[in-house]
Amino acid sequence: MSTITIQLSDERLLRLQELAKEAKIAPEELIRASVEEWLSRPKEDFARAANYVLRKNAELYRRLA
Repeated sequence: MSTITIQLSDERLLRLQELAKEAKIAPEELIRASVEEWLSRPKEDFARAANYVLRKNAELYRRLA
């Protein structure tokens, strides 16, 4: 397992600590769970952007084919 170090403003650190306390977990655990959830999401943004480009350029692609 690897370790990552990040810098947070004092305000953000305080907010992180408050959220972790509310959830009754360590701040590091809250961050780890958030990152894991974010990484496991489908790449909806990419799919949405690709579909937009394909629709927008459909006529051009048809002419080039």
